[in-house]
Amino acid sequence: MSKTTVKDVSTEPEREPAEAPPQLLGGSRAFALLLVITGAAGLLAAWVITIDKFKILEAKIAGTTFTPGCSLNPIVSCGSVMQSKQAAVFGFPNPMLGLVCYGIVICVGMSLLARARFPRWYWLTFNFGTLFGVAFCTWLMYQSLYNIGALCLWCSLAWAATLTMFWYVTSFNVRNGFLPAPRPLKNFLAEFTWVLPVTHCGVIAMLILTRWGSQLWAA
Repeated sequence: MSKTTVKDVSTEPEREPAEAPPQLLGGSRAFALLLVITGAAGLLAAWVITIDKFKILEAKIAGTTFTPGCSLNPIVSCGSVMQSKQAAVFGFPNPMLGLVCYGIVICVGMSLLARARFPRWYWLTFNFGTLFGVAFCTWLMYQSLYNIGALCLWCSLAWAATLTMFWYVTSFNVRNGFLPAPRPLKNFLAEFTWVLPVTHCGVIAMLILTRWGSQLWAA
């Protein structure tokens, strides 16, 4: 008699603890879709910020002023963030880096939907890339809250997308043995990976509310 399984919605198939990691491994459809969706969200944010950045520069050349649509008040002010020195930390606008990196994430997700399989080094490199993204976003969050003194909504979308993809890629690598971890942690991630990005984003939301509170909604 056949058995119905729900493991295909997980980020990886379960194996015995003593089993060695596979040489090549793909991901579930749900995992692939998550990468496509978070990559698309980050790409959208990077695209809009890039366009608005160009419009700000064009306005400066013309001797006028351009205010991005997401600049709602002195606190929720995308324009203030885009014109800060932190917005071009590598010598070019930060969202241009996002256009490349989030595009890569979408490509990985689409490849998994096509049932592509990748070796361990590929998954660890991908994990390192998402870790770099989280570190960079964390630095930008700190700069936005405590130095620039303004919040960009599109940046916030990119932060949430990056944090989500990082935790799910890390969970994938841990549960498949690509990253060493005790069995209880693997069991936790098998059921509750979603807790990590939700908690991470919740902490950021609390920091934002603690920093500005009701000023966020002021006209």
